[in-house]
Amino acid sequence: MKIICQSLAKMISEGIVLKDHDFIKNIKKEANVLLKNGPKPWSNETIMMKRYMITDLLYDFIGSSQREVEIVIASHLLESISEFVLRTNRKWVGTSKWLVRTLEDYDKELAHHFFISFDEFFKTENKQHIIQLVDMVLEPFGGRLFAGFNVGKDELLNNNSKEIEGE
Repeated sequence: MKIICQSLAKMISEGIVLKDHDFIKNIKKEANVLLKNGPKPWSNETIMMKRYMITDLLYDFIGSSQREVEIVIASHLLESISEFVLRTNRKWVGTSKWLVRTLEDYDKELAHHFFISFDEFFKTENKQHIIQLVDMVLEPFGGRLFAGFNVGKDELLNNNSKEIEGE
């Protein structure tokens, strides 16, 4: 049996066996290996594409003065930069409550920094900590990427479909 999904692997790994069968030990072992190894590494092209997309979101966030738009962009930035951090470090990505757990499992201090930065924005409208967080996340990969980056529609669609297949 080939386990292809992190959440299924986690359920199998942590699940309690109610009725033992010979093959269950092998399935649990496969799930544990999958969780330990993490997802396939991102290609340099994918990292560049994600940097570009995050930079574009960041500039929209910085330039926006409409509160409703800022909230939506901030939420998308939170998901995008957490995905970037986790995937560039070959860690599985979580959503909703699992986003918090996966970030904390990776780095508790960084997770705390994430949520403090966004919490401050949502409470006070101060964007500065989010901007600094995004720059900190992108810095090891060359920082913001916007000027001079060009990708065609076909290439963008092709890269996105490869990522869906590769996860």
